[in-house]
Amino acid sequence: MAATQDYKFEGWMGLDKDAAKGNMKWQEFQPKPFEETDVDIEITHSGICGSDIHTISSGWGEAKYPVCVGHEIVGKAVRVGSKVERGIKVGDRVGVGAQNSSCLKPDCEECSAGIEQHCTGNVGTYNSVYPDGSKSYGGYATYHRAPSHFVFKIPDAIPSPEVKAAPMLCGGVTLYAPLSREGCGPGKKVGIIGVGGLGHFGILFAKALGADQVVGISRRNNKREDVMKLGADAYIATEDEPDWADKHARSLDLIISTVSSPKMPLMDYFKLLKTRGTFIQVGAPEDNLPATNAFAFIAKGVKFGGSMIGSPAEIEAMLALAAEKKVKPWINEYPMKEANQAILDFQEGKPRFRITLVN
Repeated sequence: MAATQDYKFEGWMGLDKDAAKGNMKWQEFQPKPFEETDVDIEITHSGICGSDIHTISSGWGEAKYPVCVGHEIVGKAVRVGSKVERGIKVGDRVGVGAQNSSCLKPDCEECSAGIEQHCTGNVGTYNSVYPDGSKSYGGYATYHRAPSHFVFKIPDAIPSPEVKAAPMLCGGVTLYAPLSREGCGPGKKVGIIGVGGLGHFGILFAKALGADQVVGISRRNNKREDVMKLGADAYIATEDEPDWADKHARSLDLIISTVSSPKMPLMDYFKLLKTRGTFIQVGAPEDNLPATNAFAFIAKGVKFGGSMIGSPAEIEAMLALAAEKKVKPWINEYPMKEANQAILDFQEGKPRFRITLVN
């Protein structure tokens, strides 16, 4: 255990809504008080997630400025409490996803069931407040402090571990968790709507889980070649392919939707499901979803549900699968000092398919 702290917590801080326009400021911040269950991480890599932009722009509600975003964190453990979990030691390569804490009380229905991400005491990795009143600050920074229950060892077998692993800790598990939970595997035909930073993980993990057929679904044909290179078996371009919903009706057992536009053709998406198929929404819009019709569910007995990030157990299972199957997400690297330019490029849709900031 490292006995003292001789380093500063500094990071890119959003001070107001203009931060999302590339106006984050580099500042020192004060993390939560260190406890013996905590781990301090010297950050080497931090992925950029759409949630970061929704937060610093106050798109999901007024942010708790100043805020340091980033919840796809990988680095080296430099201070380890005496009561940490998972046998984490100083020097280990570790990661943190979108959740920093939950109540972990024995009488908590969610925590005791291993679905800590749904605990009402959920503390996000950034823009949240711990029970003691201290704030959580994210990974566009030099260091991160987190309770060890939500800190994970990165398997050595993941190719180029730091760069590849960081975006898995939110983006990756957001797709892996519902795919795994809803039975993606041999005998299943799976569709991924929106093949961007999130959706490309859907293609990769659906294939890793052994689905018989994986179909990428996007608006235009300009992503077809890349999606097929990711391993997809087929591609549907909803704005470039006439009568696509009727042509591919009743063809998919499971659909994971990463898109979040109030104008998305939701009723047509439902047509793609087989009888008793399942539609899971993971994209989180700032606006309402489109209106739908009960007969879209009743007629075929389909399920419409949602999923949020993943539990600690699901993150560990995802990392193990990624190591075993050599899952290789497509990553664009930017120096941490260029974080403001990186978030602008992210919003313009330039990356194929994720951005990771490198310290």
